[in-house]
Amino acid sequence: MRALTANLFALLFLCALASVFYVWSALESRLERHKRMFSLPGGGSFHQGLPVDLSAKTFRALLAVPAAQRLHLGGRLEAHNLTDQTVSAGSRDYHVNRDNKRSARREGPVKLGSPVENGIFWSEWLEDLLPAGFTEEYARAWRQRARTSRVVKLEPGCGRISNQLATFADGTKACVRYGINADQVQGETLTYYLASLLGITNLPPLILSQLNSDSEQWADVRTRIGGLQWSDRAVVSLTEWISNLTGVVTPAPLRQESSGLHPVLKDLWNKTSTELLELMQWSDMVIFDYLTANFDRLVSNLFSLQWDSRVMERDTNNLLKTPHGDLVFIDNEAGLVHGFRVLNMWEKYHNTVLSSVCVFRKRTTLRVAELHRRRDSRRRLLELYRDSEPLSQELGFLSDEHAGVLQDRIDRLHEHILHCKGKYSQL
Repeated sequence: MRALTANLFALLFLCALASVFYVWSALESRLERHKRMFSLPGGGSFHQGLPVDLSAKTFRALLAVPAAQRLHLGGRLEAHNLTDQTVSAGSRDYHVNRDNKRSARREGPVKLGSPVENGIFWSEWLEDLLPAGFTEEYARAWRQRARTSRVVKLEPGCGRISNQLATFADGTKACVRYGINADQVQGETLTYYLASLLGITNLPPLILSQLNSDSEQWADVRTRIGGLQWSDRAVVSLTEWISNLTGVVTPAPLRQESSGLHPVLKDLWNKTSTELLELMQWSDMVIFDYLTANFDRLVSNLFSLQWDSRVMERDTNNLLKTPHGDLVFIDNEAGLVHGFRVLNMWEKYHNTVLSSVCVFRKRTTLRVAELHRRRDSRRRLLELYRDSEPLSQELGFLSDEHAGVLQDRIDRLHEHILHCKGKYSQL
């Protein structure tokens, strides 16, 4: 009897040990799986601490409503162009006008004078440090090449599965956007040309192309297009693919615990030239996203604070940075068309973000003032679009209603700039 009892206790003890080992192994396996899911090819970490599936809870569940009353949960937690691959043939440094002298002056605390002049404008010496970005000359040359280049490969790599990374015959690459609906391609395209009107050069160059069955440009990837179930004669957009980009975290002045980006010199004097140049580009981005009602960048972070208090500490959606620290505004499909359709849902967040900024690039405000004074934003955007894009007629333009919304937002932005000038002009 004693032997039976001893054996029974021994069996129970072994079962307990096995259970502990099983639970520990499961936890260890899940932890390792979690690490793998959030590690970058180069060994870094992306969005640490973010739950794997936030798609049903975040703003992205609202991306495609209410126009079609659809939920698009595309899970866009991807790192766009965040790769450790070498620069492909034909790729270029984003800084087309960079020189070593300018690069050297970017580092260290501010020593070249006040970072702000005339109350609300970034100083001229900072403007001199900022590279020209994607100049119009460069963009025009890229568009001409891209329109006549054969696409030899299509593969995943530009966000949602409906988009593809295209490789041209010369080895250069572009992101192809096949919109879930026409609003997305149209919004991406018109947003690009509005940036040109404003003199904002942070957007990669863009062209439109039509998927005709007899098109030489797409002949080498016809089978792949069929597998993707892309419609014949659909109009797609192609934007230059820029390598070696990294994510961007919202700077402290634009986070919820801050009073905003205002011309308070005691704060700005503590910044390095590099930090000031980035803030300058953020101020342009805030203006730009307000005009286009693009909720898929900083505004979405503000919205997500309702359930994610640390969202501002992670990379901002659709905003990337070159190794030299210059910002690149990507994936602007939510701008203008779709952004205007869902404006009632997002407007309070747009207003909150805009009201947090009272320092601007002078040249951007001059463009805004001109569009406000002449009240011809629709005509000028349409002319630039038609003159620059041969497929503009096929893709279409803003409705009269949306063109009116754009002009109204230009007017309200101008009023905000005047308000800031009145408030801080004595500094």
